[in-house]
Amino acid sequence: MKLYVKNMVCHRCILAVEQILHEANYTPVHMQLGEVEVKEQLGNQAIEQIRQKLEELGFELLPDKEQQGVTQIKEVLQDLLKADSLVLDLPLSSYLANQLHKDYVSLSQQFAQIEATTIEQYFIQLKIEKVKALLSENKVTVKEIAFRLNYSSVAHLSTQFKKITGMTPTAFKQQILNK
Repeated sequence: MKLYVKNMVCHRCILAVEQILHEANYTPVHMQLGEVEVKEQLGNQAIEQIRQKLEELGFELLPDKEQQGVTQIKEVLQDLLKADSLVLDLPLSSYLANQLHKDYVSLSQQFAQIEATTIEQYFIQLKIEKVKALLSENKVTVKEIAFRLNYSSVAHLSTQFKKITGMTPTAFKQQILNK
């Protein structure tokens, strides 16, 4: 039986969900971000028990196709940022439509309805989180980060970063180094 889980964004999330399933005596057959397949068929009581345990850790069991579609969009965007460099040969909208085999307008409407933000804004948030992680590692310059994440310039990256975080990338890096 497949379950769709919101807020699974990293390997640690997969491990946490797997532990919940094992503790409830269910056998995960396949696990990936946002999706879990268990060997057993689950009744309403079992699903409710899993839902409660997931919510305790900040996850959410997705009940319907629309939310599952949003999870798929998020997974594609997160996968894009896992590579060392973000390289898109076509606009993000076309990339998503091709990856998910759906019309971008319907994807965008579905995402906005459920998440109360646009796909583009969500992707910018993800990119800024990646920038923060790279700055925290203190191994690459802001210029290298801008190049890796396909920003048109360091100024463009800095503007977006400041708009989201309230500080420049340099100030953020200094704050991290001073801790």
